[in-house]
Parts: sequence; C-alpha cells; structure tokens
Amino acid sequence: MLPYKTLIQLNRDSNVSLYVQLGNAFIGLITNGTLQPNDALPSSRVLSELLGLNRNTVKLAYEELIIQDWVVSIERKGIFVSSKLPVVNRRRTNNTAEDSQKQVNSFSWHNPFEGQQETDDFQQSILTIDDGFPDVRLTPVDLLMREYRSIAKRMYGKNFLKYGFPKGSENLREALRRYLSDTRGLNIQPENILITKGSQMGIYLATQLLFRPNDKIAVGVSNYRSADEIFRYSGVNLLRIPVDSFGMDVDVLEDRLKREAIKAVYIIPHHHFPTTVTMSTDRRLKLLELARQYRFAIIEDDYDFDFHYSNKPYLPLASIDHNHNVIYIGSITKTFAPALRIGFLIAEPKFVDACSSLRQLIDKQGDSLLEEAFSSLYNNGEMERHFRKAIKIYQQRRNLFCEILNTDFKDILSFDTPEGGLAVWSLFDKRMDLRKLSQLALKKGLKIADGSFYENEMFKPNGLRMGFASLTEQEILKSLETLKKII
Repeated sequence: MLPYKTLIQLNRDSNVSLYVQLGNAFIGLITNGTLQPNDALPSSRVLSELLGLNRNTVKLAYEELIIQDWVVSIERKGIFVSSKLPVVNRRRTNNTAEDSQKQVNSFSWHNPFEGQQETDDFQQSILTIDDGFPDVRLTPVDLLMREYRSIAKRMYGKNFLKYGFPKGSENLREALRRYLSDTRGLNIQPENILITKGSQMGIYLATQLLFRPNDKIAVGVSNYRSADEIFRYSGVNLLRIPVDSFGMDVDVLEDRLKREAIKAVYIIPHHHFPTTVTMSTDRRLKLLELARQYRFAIIEDDYDFDFHYSNKPYLPLASIDHNHNVIYIGSITKTFAPALRIGFLIAEPKFVDACSSLRQLIDKQGDSLLEEAFSSLYNNGEMERHFRKAIKIYQQRRNLFCEILNTDFKDILSFDTPEGGLAVWSLFDKRMDLRKLSQLALKKGLKIADGSFYENEMFKPNGLRMGFASLTEQEILKSLETLKKII
C-alpha cells in the first residue's frame, strides 16, 4: 500500500471541506502518475484510520470521485482507479531550479519582453520622490464612492451591472465632451470619444490600427519609454527627432519626411516626457501643416494638461487641427488617482469605431459604474473644484521644492522651474552615480528612481524626473534633506 499518510496532506483549518480536499488529493495522485488505471484504493475504514478522518468523510470523497469518473466501485472488490483513464508516467517531484524551469517551459512560446524592467510598486508606504504623480490624499474619493454607491442602489443603476456600450458610458462621454470643449477648445461630439483604461491603452489601440510591421514613426530623442515599447512590440521602426527647450524640432522632422515615408508622429507637446518642455506655437502649426502635406497621423499624448500654474496652457494640437490628422489621448485618472484606470482617445468617428472593436478583443468594456460615477463628478462640478484646489497646493509644493533645489543642490544638479505638470526634470553632475544614489537612498528609507527609465539608444542623460506633487511640504523637507545627506 502507498504511504497515504504522507502523500495526502489535509488542512483542517481550511474553509474547504475535508472530503473535497481528500478527493482533490486523489485526483492529484492519479494525474501525476502515482496511481495508475486499475490500481486499488484503500477501503474507507482503512483510509479513515490512516488519516484520522470520520469514515463518512472518506465515503463522501469516494462518491464524488465516482461521479466524476476518476474511480469506479466494483461490488465485493472495492474502489479502483478507472481503467478508462490514460496511463500517466509518474512525475518526480521538482526539487531543483532547473527542474522548475523545465516545468515552466513545458511548451514553446515567444517572450518579446525578456529582460524588460518591471513597473515600480508605488503602493508601498515609504517616503518617495516619484516620477510626477498626483497626491491621492487630496483625491475626493469619498465623493466618488458616494456617487458610485448611489448609482448602484438606484433601480436604473442596476442596468450598469450588465454589459454596456464598448465605447464607454454615454454620460461620461457627454460630460467629457463639455469639459474638453470648455477647457481645451476641442470641437467634438460623443462619437469622437472612446473611454479607455488610461492613456496607455489608447496609445496601444491607435498603434495597432495605424501601423504594419516596419512602418516608421517619428518620436523624440527623449521620449516616454512605455510608448516606445508599444511601438517596438508592434514591429514599428522608431525615427528619433531632437527635442529642445521648444519641443520637437519640426525642421529636422521635415528633412526626414523629404527622404522617407513616416506613418505617424508621437508627440507630447504639453510637458514633454521626461524633460517637461512645452512645444512652441510656431512648431505646433508647422507640425500640423506637415501632417496635412505628408498625410501622416499625429498621436498627441496630453497626459497632464489639467495642471498649470502661471499662464494659461497652450491649446492641444487637436483643438487647432482642421484636417483631422490628430489622435488625441489623455487620462482622467493620471490627474485624479493612478489606480482608477480611466482615460480617453479622441479621433474621427470611424477610427474610434475601429478602436472600439479592437478594444473588445482584449477588454469587453470598462467599469460602467465607475464611469457613471465620474460623469456625475464632472456634471456637478466636483472635478473642476478638485483641480482648482489641487493646483493651488501643487504650486506651493513646486515653489518649495524648487527653492530647496536652488539653494541646497545648486552645485549638484540643474533644472528649469516647470510652468506646469507634477515633476521637475533635474540633470545631475556627470560624476553622480544615480543608480548608487537610488540604492543608498532606499537603505535610508527614501525611494527615488535611478534614471534608467528615461534612457534609450540615443538618450542617456544623468537625470531624473523628481515629482513634488505627491509630497506634503514636510515630506518635501524630509526627503530632500535625506537626499542631500546621501549625496
């Protein structure tokens, strides 16, 4: 007889019934080859004594195995593994890393993400100078949840628990239409809007429809790395265009257009990532004219338009595009709370329809109730009140942050005070090892990036985006004092 006492381990504190655990244990012994077809199982009396179980528990387990055709009961002979089951070679227990790797790679597959960096976990409770995120402690989450609960409780709200329109909540699209028209001058209708799970999804959907393998896209020499990775994954070739203090150099772009076909331009004209520069008006107009002339798409990523401090922000390219070349992508939750994934893609209706169809292949729809709750916050003015309150606080934090950088770090780094956004682009002295700095800071209870996320094949700055918005004034003082001591 097999050593069932050691082969079968039951957890008496588990919420799973003992008879279910016992049945599953026998299934495991059959599927790993320990028990073969026609093997006899111990009687219910013997097994109950071996495992210290009530005999009825064993009987229930055997009955369930019989129902599922794992075993058969033969009168006056006993319980046997079904003869209909295929013979399985007994698998030895994997005890080594090599064995585990063989088990993982038991089938052939292609991994295009080998060696790719994992996204940082910012949910840990540790003092952090982040990449430029909003302070979620300012987020009116109570108001959002109040609307969420209120809608869910109402009779009509039950309908939002069913499958909905894949383009997103009609109420949210209408609320966004009004908000974007008032704040950004966008002349759009709800059919121009697709609600997404953040701007990242919008970039991916647009990429899949715009390009075929080996098509070319123009991007900045410095650029948002996650967008670059989407383009590369789709087989698109990246053409790097210089970015200076006035944004992407469209004169260089024009020279490239004369020599080669470019299918699209990806651009962050408002607070370019990572350098935070804003594209000048003359370059915006020239880029739109080049798009008309050479018939390429402009993917405009406007991830933090809502936060500006001194002057009125430039209108998006999409607001002054009269030839319908711009695909405008933004995020609600990037400026509200990053974990609440809602963004938008705006384009011509037929393109939006196609994006919606593609989106359904991987994600049938978004969170209808959450979208309805956000539409209520837009309609009752809470979103604008939140932005006005947050902007005042973030401006104070920016001023303090930059004041300390100017006084305590003037010999270590250089920066320009950003007119908007949530981060300062800081270029460190070339002798400063940012990777070592990041490691030492973590040991002192301060999390800060090592700069590697901003690097690409043509751009290797010794720089960091240093987010100030998510830190209180006391946290700014503490984090920068810690950083100064480490340096």
